[in-house]
Amino acid sequence: MAHDALDPAFRRLIDEHAPVRQIGTGFTFTEGPIWHPSEHYLLFSDMPADVRRRWDRHGVREVLKPSNKGNGMTYDAALNLIVCEHATSSVARFRPDGAREVLASHFEGRELNSPNDIVVKSDGSIWFTDPWYGRMPHYGVERPRQLGWQGVFRIPPNARPGAEPELVVDRYMFTQPNGLCFCPDESKLYVNDTDQANIRVFDVDGGALKNGRVFASGIRDSLKSGVPDGMKCDAEGNIWVTGPGGLWVFAPDGRHIGKVSIPEHPANLHWGGEEWRTLFVAASTSVYAVDVKIGPRNEPFMRARPAAASAPAAPAADGDLRLDPARCALIIQDMQNDVVMEGGAFASSGAPEHARAQRSVENAARLAAHCRARGVPVIHVHFVVPPGAKGLTLNCPLFEGAYEANALIRGTWGAAPAPGLEPAESDHVVEKMRMSAWEGSTLETVLKAEGRDIIIETGAWTNMSIEHTARTGADKGYVMVIPEDACSTMNADWHRASIDYAMQNVALVTKTDAVIAALG
Repeated sequence: MAHDALDPAFRRLIDEHAPVRQIGTGFTFTEGPIWHPSEHYLLFSDMPADVRRRWDRHGVREVLKPSNKGNGMTYDAALNLIVCEHATSSVARFRPDGAREVLASHFEGRELNSPNDIVVKSDGSIWFTDPWYGRMPHYGVERPRQLGWQGVFRIPPNARPGAEPELVVDRYMFTQPNGLCFCPDESKLYVNDTDQANIRVFDVDGGALKNGRVFASGIRDSLKSGVPDGMKCDAEGNIWVTGPGGLWVFAPDGRHIGKVSIPEHPANLHWGGEEWRTLFVAASTSVYAVDVKIGPRNEPFMRARPAAASAPAAPAADGDLRLDPARCALIIQDMQNDVVMEGGAFASSGAPEHARAQRSVENAARLAAHCRARGVPVIHVHFVVPPGAKGLTLNCPLFEGAYEANALIRGTWGAAPAPGLEPAESDHVVEKMRMSAWEGSTLETVLKAEGRDIIIETGAWTNMSIEHTARTGADKGYVMVIPEDACSTMNADWHRASIDYAMQNVALVTKTDAVIAALG
């Protein structure tokens, strides 16, 4: 399905032949897509079905039913989910633990119509549109209107939940205000009107709007399905709005520069994906994804982490460790025959004896099995040397020792994983020729692709590869968890020196059984 470049500028934003992928279908009417920036999943509303759904690499599943016929959604800077609810005529906030509170439901003592779409400004204020679609059959709960007009509202920063919002436009300006978005520097707010088939733009003056004028009009086509509904701004200030046949794209000066073709009637859109270069489109019975060249306006939530992210692996109040499987990855590092097994190249170092005393191979295997069952990626990091040691620098005794012992050569028994730690089909395998698992490897690429920021690290040797990897991981911003009985080195003294001193400053040190319990 080719897209329509009406101006050369459009080709800088998206390839004209970029495929549009259907990632889920069979729904009633999809709306409100929003991407979680740290856990990397898409939430969307199936409004008439009264369901909130989630899409991730495992597919689509329900996360809330009933959902009060939720429509538009976003996150605030603390990653609380903010939802426009049609059935309750409310803007509601859902905290990460699921607790719900109403932020706004009435204006001048009367019920709002049905909050529809929503955006959060960098100062924490929440702006939303209030057409009356949610009081119509199918899209909401049929009931009389109390306001008699349709406005655009603002909830000030730190407003008391349930307090009346501020009306920021003339109450009779819009017929059915719908999508809204700020420009990149938040000096302008764009609001579209589904019935009027246009987009207005306002100058933002603190918490007020002024100098409203029509930015684009005539967003209709008698031969194609689609109306102005959801709307977003990209990093360069271009406006992407749903319209007949797909998404209409307008340059900051108002020029209509192109159209993105979508197979079904589109209702809303949002950027997501690892590098914010995937555009997700909620369209009638399906959700679609298309790769683009431009990222979104940097909304406050996009670089946020949950409030607990500074210590997501800390003990809970009851003293038990808690780990979110959706954020964790397990590393099994250097658990290879030459490193930890009798008959290996380094057997005379005492490494096999210490591995047996620690039961490090068995503990790592138990942990790997549990991680797979909980959907936690298992990443094997192997030290692998090409025949002839091509590319292995001899700049330190460790690498010199590997060279002199002819150790860890690709394709040999010594480079193979220790018995019981063979990679499963679903596991990742990363190769390196350094102590740290990060150096010269694809480890971080895998972690980003999987959306993981908590690393459970096991393997050999504790005071070398394990410690080096933990130090660098902490510097990179990852939370490092070390189950010390799933690690080993050449002797107990070296192990304890690393675990009791250096590791205490860069990682949470625990036991295998505690990690298994923490993952649930």
